[in-house]
Amino acid sequence: MDVDRGTRVVKGFEAFFADVRAQESVLELFQRVAATVPAYREFLREHGIDPATVVTMDDFRSLPMIDKETYHRRYPLPELCRDGRLDGCDVIAVSSGSSGRPTVWPRSLVDELAVARRFDQVFRDGFRAHERSTLAVVCFPLGTWVGGLFTLACTRHLAAKGYPITVVAPGNDKAEVLRVLPELADHFDQVVLLGYPPFVKDVVDTGLAAGFDWSRHAVKLVLAGEVFSEQWRDLVGRRVGMADPARDSASLYGTADAGVLGNETPLSVSIRRFLAGRPDLARELFGDSRLPTLVQYDPNSRFFEVHEGTLLFSGDNGVPLIRYHIADEGGVLSSAEMLDFCSRNGFAPEVDNDLPFVFVFGRSLFTVSFFGANVYPENVTVGLEQPGISDWVTGKFVLETVSDTDENTRLRVTVELAPGRTGDPALLANSVREQLLRLNSEFAHYVPAERRTPEVVLKPAGDPEHFPVGVKHRYTRSSS
Repeated sequence: MDVDRGTRVVKGFEAFFADVRAQESVLELFQRVAATVPAYREFLREHGIDPATVVTMDDFRSLPMIDKETYHRRYPLPELCRDGRLDGCDVIAVSSGSSGRPTVWPRSLVDELAVARRFDQVFRDGFRAHERSTLAVVCFPLGTWVGGLFTLACTRHLAAKGYPITVVAPGNDKAEVLRVLPELADHFDQVVLLGYPPFVKDVVDTGLAAGFDWSRHAVKLVLAGEVFSEQWRDLVGRRVGMADPARDSASLYGTADAGVLGNETPLSVSIRRFLAGRPDLARELFGDSRLPTLVQYDPNSRFFEVHEGTLLFSGDNGVPLIRYHIADEGGVLSSAEMLDFCSRNGFAPEVDNDLPFVFVFGRSLFTVSFFGANVYPENVTVGLEQPGISDWVTGKFVLETVSDTDENTRLRVTVELAPGRTGDPALLANSVREQLLRLNSEFAHYVPAERRTPEVVLKPAGDPEHFPVGVKHRYTRSSS
């Protein structure tokens, strides 16, 4: 029996309740991980690195990056944990890889408290939930998936801290969400829906069609998993009767690897909304006219770096990670840099914190996010390779998400026909759906049944827009 665990939990809660922030620098984190995590100690030894020589930030930035393949999957799971003990963690989460093989991420209750601070910032600064009775409705998938149970735990930690929050967790069961809301919503000052954007919108639209008056319940939204437009925020905001979208909704930047890394704040949302109608300024600031997710983060909890346009982070967790390559396209800006940019362009947002910013376009590794599930080209390829299909397609396709005029998202696969051939889009769509359900456990658990069949568009060989001849083919396309 670990008699010290209770002491660690009590100290963790005491710091969380007192709003005492961690003051450990990333160099101190590195030294602690090198001393206590057997896998990382061996990783450094294999690269000829003596931890004692890493004393400056330049030394730190010269450390080799880690990722799932070069680190997490190379060592036994217990050796990735503090003191080489898997039983030092009390919860397991999984994420689905390109083959459907889960990646296991253990954590402890104390690890959750660092993530609960991000929920604390959202619920306090935006929703004023410390002053208002709040029904938090967890609409993320439940089970081993990181979203639902992690969110349930963090919102309950806020309740334990003294927030007048009551949590209900119907998960991504739309009928159950809409069953419990009429029973409970009238008893609270406000309702917070927490889920993936397409699912939350589906709940809102279905509720409206059934006669549920969202505007009576001061609805707030906590979203994650996908980049969405400010038009989407406005549309859904109008349907639930939001008074102030910058304060009444917040997106989380989270991963199974380390929980929530950053969160939207009223400040970051107001800046994003300012940039939404100014693509030239967005391109100047972000290097792309697309509008990324823009969040703020606590550098004492999660330390970000940028490598060739993609993000690295370091942070403590059940599996502590040092210079972990998350492979999301994005960048980092200090608070001073961001506010100076706003000032130079005639915008003076209301400033309520000095945290740095991280912006995120999404995964660079050729994935598409749909209802929070990473959809991989490898999964789609198998659908094209089935008998009765493979002889009339070339194997090339473009995978993307598209939105209609009502901001409903669907999965589209544009497929190249073999020269001189025709095909059956419905047959191909069903084949792709079957393989996604078989191979991609996130897709099977996250995407509602009625949204799982992709839209298939057939194009002739060499189509200049999707399959130009002589050009290296890309299997995914970013929605914009």
